Amino acid sequence: MQKNSEMINGLRTFPLLSRLSEGDLECLAAVMQEKSFPAGTTILREGESGDEMFLLLSGSVDVLKTTPYGDPYVTASLNDTYHCSFGEMALIDRGPRSATVRAKTDCDTLSLTFDAFQQFCRDHPNVGLELLFSVSASLVHNLRMENENLRIVYQALIEEIESNG
Repeated sequence: MQKNSEMINGLRTFPLLSRLSEGDLECLAAVMQEKSFPAGTTILREGESGDEMFLLLSGSVDVLKTTPYGDPYVTASLNDTYHCSFGEMALIDRGPRSATVRAKTDCDTLSLTFDAFQQFCRDHPNVGLELLFSVSASLVHNLRMENENLRIVYQALIEEIESNG
């Protein structure tokens, strides 16, 4: 277990939490859980319902999607130097996971469950709103990147069809 001050310093490095004060981070740390995953462990599975997000404290993970034929492929590799999070959508809707996340190395994380987030927002509405804005901004950024990726793939498909037609 990390000491509280070490945990707060660790939280401070995450862009998702950069606008929170030290006191706010202490309150948030109190409702988060430390979770460790050995290399090779599936942390999240695409299609399964989700109810928690994770901050990657140490280690590296692969983010995988599945083709319509059932074949997995890596869409991203993340490591602790990125100060990244995954599973954020679960804090909004508890819907099915949009991707699988698998530990490439031993990983240490902090998790925040949907219920803990809801209670945190009731107990600390201003901080909860700030955190919700940060999560939303992160999701919007990811959506914009995926929209651009789709545009590029669509353009390549059109060019391929036109060159063969």
